[in-house]
Amino acid sequence: MTSAGGRRRSLLANAIESIGTTPAPTPPADAPVAAELVVREKPADEAATSSFLERRGIAFDEIARTVKRLTIRLKPSECSIWPGNARDHAALSYDRCASLIESIREEGTNREPVVVRRTPNAEQPYELIVGTRRHFSVSWLHANNHTEIELVARIETLDDEGAFRLADLENREREDVTDLERARNYLHAVGAYYNGVRTQMADRLAIPKQNLHNLLQLAELPDGVVNAFAEPGDLKVRHGMRLSPLLKDERYRDAILAEAALLTEEQAKLRAAGADKIEGSRVCERLATAVTSARSAPAPKAKPALRASSGKEIGQILADTKAKGITININPKCGETADEILDALRPAIEGARFAQKKG
Repeated sequence: MTSAGGRRRSLLANAIESIGTTPAPTPPADAPVAAELVVREKPADEAATSSFLERRGIAFDEIARTVKRLTIRLKPSECSIWPGNARDHAALSYDRCASLIESIREEGTNREPVVVRRTPNAEQPYELIVGTRRHFSVSWLHANNHTEIELVARIETLDDEGAFRLADLENREREDVTDLERARNYLHAVGAYYNGVRTQMADRLAIPKQNLHNLLQLAELPDGVVNAFAEPGDLKVRHGMRLSPLLKDERYRDAILAEAALLTEEQAKLRAAGADKIEGSRVCERLATAVTSARSAPAPKAKPALRASSGKEIGQILADTKAKGITININPKCGETADEILDALRPAIEGARFAQKKG
């Protein structure tokens, strides 16, 4: 057992205890009953200050801390996947889970139990809360001639908010959960479990409010921008922090989306050719540069009109430079006579730059 694995299990155990919805397990046969514990630890003169139920609750809390939680063995098909988990189960593959699959195959089981809760009215009797990769790995082994391997699981009683906090705590330690997966999970959770109150969610998760804000910014990026990155894992929180404020500015949004569409096409061509992808940092830089181009591009100037003596527009002066002279476009549908057109041309020609003398 690695030190990181032990630390993760300790964190998860503490999280479950803090949620407060897990029932206390039955004490072993040789453990003292709750009342006996109270008698041994509480002097007789304190009996009047606390009720029997309060003392009984304290005793069972102490037992819960010392008794190891029991595990059960399940078939992967007995578990549905809780949709509130950050990890995209549909995106898992053998390549993403190869080392875990081989480890479970060699050991004959998953060393670290998954966490499930009972779902009595559903098709499957259990719902997987924590351990999506372990569930996928055992499922893959079942489909590949290793049906003897079962999924070791621990049953917990959790509501959705408690399940979210428990799954989130594990996912924070997992490097293979992408920033985008976690961000989208948080965006769903803030509405589903915290009534849209971000400060409440940050407090419950014990994370800085700014960190939560940054993750939610990433989750709010439009799909067009997300697709510009070759892989979801290439899109980082820092990219969202840079691009989100620019996308909210209507002056630059179209330029960013246009550049994102070009990048998406380029990434597809590189993928088809087996060439290296455009890295995430470069993608972000190009999207930000598109904003710079949009910011510096001058607004197109209106072409001067060529007007008849009646005031009617009969054409436009397309160009007027000393180097190339004057270029005029005359609309043949205007209906003016040749004399009227020539009269309109005279002041335009006389006022042209090539005709102006240096003073």
